Amino acid sequence: MKLPKLQTEHLHHNDNSLNDVKRRFHFHREAFSELSMSDQIIFEKFGQGDYANPDYFCLHNAIEAQASLRPEAIAAIHEGQSISYHSLNNKADRLAIFLQSQGVSPSDAVGLFLTRSIPMLIGILAILKLGACYVPQHAGVAPKRVLRHVCDTAEIKVVLSLSHHAEDIGDLEHQNVFYLDTLLEQLNPVSTPIFASIPPDSRCFILFTSGTTGTPNGVQVTHQNVANIVMTAPGNLGIKPDMKVGQILSIAFDMCAWEIFVTLCHGATLLIRGKEIEATVSQADAVIATPSILANLNVESCQSIQVAAVAGEPCPVPLADAWASFCRFYNSCGPTETTIINTAQHYLGPSQTLTIGKPTPNNTVYILDEDMKPCAIGDVGEMWAGGLCVTAGYIGNEVLNAERYRPDPFLGEEYKMFRTRDLGKWNENGELIHLGRTDDQVKVLGFRVELDSVSRVIEKTAGCHQAVTLKVDHKTLVAFVTPASVVTADAQQSVKTHLPYYCVPKTVVALETLPKTPRGKIDKRALMALYQASQTPISEEVS
Repeated sequence: MKLPKLQTEHLHHNDNSLNDVKRRFHFHREAFSELSMSDQIIFEKFGQGDYANPDYFCLHNAIEAQASLRPEAIAAIHEGQSISYHSLNNKADRLAIFLQSQGVSPSDAVGLFLTRSIPMLIGILAILKLGACYVPQHAGVAPKRVLRHVCDTAEIKVVLSLSHHAEDIGDLEHQNVFYLDTLLEQLNPVSTPIFASIPPDSRCFILFTSGTTGTPNGVQVTHQNVANIVMTAPGNLGIKPDMKVGQILSIAFDMCAWEIFVTLCHGATLLIRGKEIEATVSQADAVIATPSILANLNVESCQSIQVAAVAGEPCPVPLADAWASFCRFYNSCGPTETTIINTAQHYLGPSQTLTIGKPTPNNTVYILDEDMKPCAIGDVGEMWAGGLCVTAGYIGNEVLNAERYRPDPFLGEEYKMFRTRDLGKWNENGELIHLGRTDDQVKVLGFRVELDSVSRVIEKTAGCHQAVTLKVDHKTLVAFVTPASVVTADAQQSVKTHLPYYCVPKTVVALETLPKTPRGKIDKRALMALYQASQTPISEEVS
């Protein structure tokens, strides 16, 4: 799959490019002509994000520009060490030349198997300068078998890591492994090198899914995909030089790319966390996280935050209210395959309904039925995403590509749209109400239940910060809430009051915190295991 190619090099306030985007992103009304005339108008109005023209379509060009404009500005700080934009760019140049000597060429994939660090940033920038793409994996978390699968699937020949992760990555027989903490000290200074320019539809990274439901799949993300988010509002979050942005997420999580590039492309400073997330966030001006991560932070310690953005899982209203009370708060949505986020809402607080907002710039969203036909406005359907957010597909999995990426009949079949598997509907303000995953739409006692809808009702219980609902069997739901002080009977009563009887959880378990995956999302497998372990075995019940 190839995305629309707008430019062959970076842009700076190019009006012709903006006109090109406007011309290309024109809805073909015959594709939704079955709707009433009023719904046709709304389908087009609601479904298209704003037109915007990123200053740069290649990420390394934007970072290089910052190094030229403010060379002494601090690009990143980690555990008492810092690096300037000049030094970051210079060391990346040295590393890029070394990687060239090892046979790394444009379009190649380079493994980046490590943890949060300044060398991680140098490695990313060096790889992008060559027109290659990086493949991030969290060393020490990703099993060795997964690292081998990633190397084989992405055809990786060179892996960059850190020396203390040698045991974590194991023996990679077919790859050359270099440890950045020692390698960077050995590289000689270089005169300013000139690297070939690359088209914006070149891959910048390959992000492998977590693999919790099977074999991890590698999503090929382009420069244009990412630049369209981090170089336009609201995805740029208003980041400016001298602002400090927390880098708290795992490198294997696509939202980590949001943290890194929204900072470095705008000349701000990245605060790379150590063990304590709150220690970093309390010093930052901006934070990007999952709701589960924010829920574990003491809001009173984070009052320096000017802007916060969440994505990756449903956001509880109480959490959004707490953060929106003192900073700009964005609730966002989008799977990896639509480049971090493809919708966002600037949430103002209790006077506003919390939604996932509208399509981000140069992107589209369609609500379609099971036959891929447009739903009437306000009806529930499945969200499909189009526009510049749509990534270049899964690497080495054409069967899955054919299932999830389809020709876009609304923009024209030279474009692709992506099946998100998220359920939603438009509200009267042209914002999207997220109604959970298609996987979370289950049958209980023969009735259809949306698990996320049950959780949202439970979160209205006094003192409840967050809830998650799971299906145990064909007749049983169980819910988990935080904090442990929540009165579970009140939580059950909330559901009884607002939803049909078959939506009421058999059990509500109150926990001080909900378990999280390495990527910062609620770990539903761990919750299910906790519930099952708490049940009395059948043999004991009979006796």
